[in-house]
Amino acid sequence: MIRHLKKGLLTLSLITGLTSGQTFAQKQLFPEAPGMVSYTYRNQFAQDVPGTLDVLKGLGITDIEFSSLFKQTPDDLRKMCDARGIKCSSYGVSYEDLVNKTDEVGKAALTLGAKYVRISSIPHKGAFTLENAKQAVADFNKYGKLLKDKYGLTFIYHNHGFEFEPYQDGTLYDYLLKNTDPKYVGMELDILWAFFPGQDPAQLLAKYGNRYKALHMKDLKKGVERGSLSGSTPKDNDVTLGTGQIDIPAVIKAARKAGVKHYYIEDESSSALTQVPESIKYLHGLKKD
Repeated sequence: MIRHLKKGLLTLSLITGLTSGQTFAQKQLFPEAPGMVSYTYRNQFAQDVPGTLDVLKGLGITDIEFSSLFKQTPDDLRKMCDARGIKCSSYGVSYEDLVNKTDEVGKAALTLGAKYVRISSIPHKGAFTLENAKQAVADFNKYGKLLKDKYGLTFIYHNHGFEFEPYQDGTLYDYLLKNTDPKYVGMELDILWAFFPGQDPAQLLAKYGNRYKALHMKDLKKGVERGSLSGSTPKDNDVTLGTGQIDIPAVIKAARKAGVKHYYIEDESSSALTQVPESIKYLHGLKKD
């Protein structure tokens, strides 16, 4: 009888604990583990790839966007990730490699297990111009189609701030969105590089919806003046999520509505090792309205 009673109490305890956990998760705005951009740990990866992957695993990170292979072959890097239950969902390359080494990029992305190929800049001198945007549109459509048709990959463009030059009743960023083919060109919204030049990342997510496949989540230090279209700000202006100027909850809510699947933390600062755990803690502490 006592044995059955204990068994029943244990079962009830497990059910109650599970229910409590489920209820807590239902109240969280961001219950899942975020992804990570490898650039955040670029210095560590440069010295010790498997050790850095262990650090990410210890933080609960299982989704990564590689911005470099860190002198590894795609196959070796994939094996190291697989051994730790980490999936590479996106592979970042240069504009030049997208255009000149498309097949090499496509094969590497497939080997890594990625769904996306990402670039984060467009070659230009001085201010970004309509001519620069037109060339980017042509290249994005061409190579995005090639990556999709030949490798089943989705090309995504990551904004870097300079694209928000005024144009007609909007910006050249709007021009890029309106003139690229959604079948072959998606977007990755870097929320700092939208906010710093004076845009509202939540409004962009609402405006362009499912064109966005992924986010780079970062926050801009309080006191930093906005409005620059230079595409440049000191890396230490990246601060722990929730301590800067960006309304992170509003961005996440808008991203949910847009159907964004990948939320990568990117912290370029020299304090990333201490800030990243705090950013994860902040995300998990956010509550739904």
